[in-house]
Amino acid sequence: MRELTNLTISQAHQGLKKKQFSALELCRAYLNNIKKKDKEIHAFLTISEKLALSQAKKVDSLLVSGRPMPVLAGIPCAVKDDILVEAVKCTAGSKILENYIAPYDATVIQKLKEQRVVILGKTNQDEFGMGSSTENSAFGPTKNPHDLTRTPGGSSGGSAAAVAADECVFSLAEDTGGSIRQPASFCGAVGLKPTYGAVSRYGLIAFASSLDQIGPITKTVEDAKIVYEAICGKDPKDSTSVESKFPISNFQFPIKNLRIGIPKEYFIKGIDPSVEKIIKSAIKKYEDRGAKIVEVSLPHAEFALAAYYIINPSEASANLARYDGIKYGFSASGKDLMEVYLRSRGQGFGAEVRRRIMLGTYALSAGYYEAYYLRAQKVRTLIKNDFDRVFQKVDCLFTPTSPFPAFKLGEKTSDPLSMYLSDIYTVSVNLAGLPALSLPCGKVSNLPVGLQIIGQAFNEHKILSIAETFEKL
Repeated sequence: MRELTNLTISQAHQGLKKKQFSALELCRAYLNNIKKKDKEIHAFLTISEKLALSQAKKVDSLLVSGRPMPVLAGIPCAVKDDILVEAVKCTAGSKILENYIAPYDATVIQKLKEQRVVILGKTNQDEFGMGSSTENSAFGPTKNPHDLTRTPGGSSGGSAAAVAADECVFSLAEDTGGSIRQPASFCGAVGLKPTYGAVSRYGLIAFASSLDQIGPITKTVEDAKIVYEAICGKDPKDSTSVESKFPISNFQFPIKNLRIGIPKEYFIKGIDPSVEKIIKSAIKKYEDRGAKIVEVSLPHAEFALAAYYIINPSEASANLARYDGIKYGFSASGKDLMEVYLRSRGQGFGAEVRRRIMLGTYALSAGYYEAYYLRAQKVRTLIKNDFDRVFQKVDCLFTPTSPFPAFKLGEKTSDPLSMYLSDIYTVSVNLAGLPALSLPCGKVSNLPVGLQIIGQAFNEHKILSIAETFEKL
């Protein structure tokens, strides 16, 4: 039998069903792996050992009773530290929430608990999701399990590294501009960013509310399907959530006559030539099996990053106004109320968060609102229209997830603009509210490369099926 920490969700489920091992043994195997490896990797901020062991014991008693068991029952998972798990610390990677204990479960956690998942702990991230390398965490950077001198990507670097290092079977993360897909690409995992509204955001610490979306990071496409099915759907507590209309499990999309769009704007100067080669060879594999390759144009793609970095800080500056040192979280002392506000925010927020709050406040201020925020929202509409037009001709789009493989720790920290460029292929998907998936498709000198598959809104079933075909090849 394979080592317990190498199993996918389906393999672990079968092993539990056949009584090859207990849920407690599986849970302990992962906790031991975390203890052994995580000093070096630093994927976890909090390990909820007591909770995990008690959840595993309950699954074992369910197994003994012989009652039917959900596929996710007993499966050890990790959760990004901006998703609330009741009675567990939730910091969002920030000093301002260093000792904050979540008072309730996020809807996605409630759904996973109904499936009897085992929650191992909370994973490291860039502070409030602001970053592309997990180096902006107030608690130190996470390292890439493939090469400890490199970043795991961000902002969900801890979630991706935990999956890649076999410290959990799958993880839950959140994607505002590529925060699931880019770390999944850097760590060689599968990362699914669902359609905006497909998964409830209730209980997610808000960063940019019109862009944030919770999704899974897994070892295989099949696992991503299983987790997505468990967490998607309408939630009365989130007015932006909707019911998914399409079945996921048994849906298969034929590759013969599949129309794959290749946006010409995504294969230009700046992409690492070895990454481009791997992506093109992945596209060729589909073509060899009967898919039709269609070159398409997304003319407003070049403005996506600029529009994103106005909308994102603007929404962040409004959402982060609640951290004032009074209601909850870190509070600094001061001679009057204004000094408490200023000191708490000045000491509690890191440099990148302060930068974005200032950018956002400026973009929303009187006299600049029309010039920046309003104009960015108009560009966002043009980007969405580009996608709508292209999807009349093709079934999905193939692009690189990132223009380069994982970069070295410290390489981009002193240059925010170069760090922002890491998201060049991912942000337009969030602006248009579409689903996209990053799929491992090769390596450049031992560093994983991800292929991004973008679909139409609520077509997760289609992109998952298309990705599964590549995995089987």
